[in-house]
Amino acid sequence: MPADRLMPTPESADLVELTRSIVDKELRPRVDEAERSHTFPRDVFRTLGRAGLLGLPYPEEVGGAGQPYEVYLQVVEEIATAWAAVGVGTSVHALSSFPLFTAGTPEQQERWLPDMLGGDQLGAYCLSEAHAGSDPAAMRTRAVRDGDEYVLNGAKAWTTHGGEADFYTVMARTSDDGGRGISCFLVPADAEGLSADVPEDKMGLMSSTTATMLLDDVRVPLERRVGEEGQGLSIALAGLDAGRLGIAAVATGVAQGALDLAVRYAKEREAFGKAIIDHQGLAFVLADMAAAVESARATYLHAARLKDAGRPYGRQASVAKLVATDNAMKVTTDAVQVLGGAGYTKDFPAERYMRETKVMQIFEGTNQIQRLVISRHLAR
Repeated sequence: MPADRLMPTPESADLVELTRSIVDKELRPRVDEAERSHTFPRDVFRTLGRAGLLGLPYPEEVGGAGQPYEVYLQVVEEIATAWAAVGVGTSVHALSSFPLFTAGTPEQQERWLPDMLGGDQLGAYCLSEAHAGSDPAAMRTRAVRDGDEYVLNGAKAWTTHGGEADFYTVMARTSDDGGRGISCFLVPADAEGLSADVPEDKMGLMSSTTATMLLDDVRVPLERRVGEEGQGLSIALAGLDAGRLGIAAVATGVAQGALDLAVRYAKEREAFGKAIIDHQGLAFVLADMAAAVESARATYLHAARLKDAGRPYGRQASVAKLVATDNAMKVTTDAVQVLGGAGYTKDFPAERYMRETKVMQIFEGTNQIQRLVISRHLAR
């Protein structure tokens, strides 16, 4: 039951249809087994890259597709409707490429961006640390200049694609000047001294590897510093605004998938002589679920259109992330309720949708942090 889309151009509509085709042929048949076996679907990202879907919001001259952000987000939503881990991975990859696109030199962009955006190189984003999640300015990972190189030491927690990525966008401290002492580095996966700790044993998103990345005297050439020294935190925070919209789209996709499942089940399951969807008590639950999904979609699209217009959108990105993930948590919980006892079993994906959604209220800034960001905007 695909959601209606209002696309800005016929080309955009074709991209969403292409995504649906790939989702139906390549993702839906594999998601259940991959989640059960904790199998990372690296080849799926190559497929999305070859189809041009990993570089949608970036200009054609650097290997992207030159599409508006609102189109890219709807593609991410379509992916997440079937496979949340791949939707999250697509968003994280875009976030990992963001610093190079926004702060890299033309030479750096020409050298590395085409492979990133084409899917040959999969990215990971290393910002958080165990003691510095919501407060990235408190990070302790250090990068010390040594001639034409930097030497990095530390540990970056909660890294999506940790141990699986081809490059890591790493924020590290280059001075003790608070948040102004953080710089950004593009670290290749094969750098000596870079390793992944044992992956986290998570509640959901089992096919998406999450691990702490360990940096032990990792030498990074000067040419792999992105932006100026001390610019890293501002680069990271700007990227998080865009990343929050990606997570809002993923959460909306999972919620749409849960709604579709609940409606199908309610049409087929009978009680007291009629389909349960014809009982008002349950029909109203489904109506509230639909309203939550559509309001979340409208909220993230509003923020995306501001971004596409070159207008400030940070507050709206936080609103979208907050609304979409809270709504998705409610929708997926209600989907389990609609299916009753069947919803509590792994015979249906309702319980998986519910488990997957919980982390979306946590990463890219917890929803409590989103409320803090929104309130600070209001105070200004």
